[in-house]
Amino acid sequence: MDRRKPTPLPPLVASEWPEAIDDLREGFAGQLNVYRVMAHHPLLLRAWAPLRQHIVKDTALGAERSEVVILRVAHRFGSEYEWAHHVSRARKLGFSDQRILALKSTPDGEDAPIAEAVDSLLDQRRLPPALEAELAAMIGREAVLDLIATVGFYSVLGYMLMSYDKPIDDAIAAEMVERPL
Repeated sequence: MDRRKPTPLPPLVASEWPEAIDDLREGFAGQLNVYRVMAHHPLLLRAWAPLRQHIVKDTALGAERSEVVILRVAHRFGSEYEWAHHVSRARKLGFSDQRILALKSTPDGEDAPIAEAVDSLLDQRRLPPALEAELAAMIGREAVLDLIATVGFYSVLGYMLMSYDKPIDDAIAAEMVERPL
């Protein structure tokens, strides 16, 4: 029996998918519950697609740093959905469970100033000049801009996920049961 709370925006199934974004259904948009919810607003999902491509695939941060940012945002938002999905992705990139768990507190090495940047953006809505300079020297200015954009992007997803209480996708939920942190 499914004990999830009812939601006004359940993920759309294939038979409900809007024709205006049919070309997105077989790609990223049809694969995850968060985007299947966003499909209730076809114009938003269509506009979202190119930014998602940059933030998720083409970021100057690179895959590992991007996961550090996303996991920290997920933790700060309390988004179980985003946390579980990105624990899975981080593990595929070779992150140890210890490194992942450290992102809930005080991480070591290069992860520390990245986590501090996420916290500063969420709490102060800016990067303090000294932290921005440290990050720019460490990862480059384009990556700093992508870090800021990634926090914004995943904050928007977090707002949607927390507002509509999306279920974690089945494969990820099963993975978290099989390999809990």
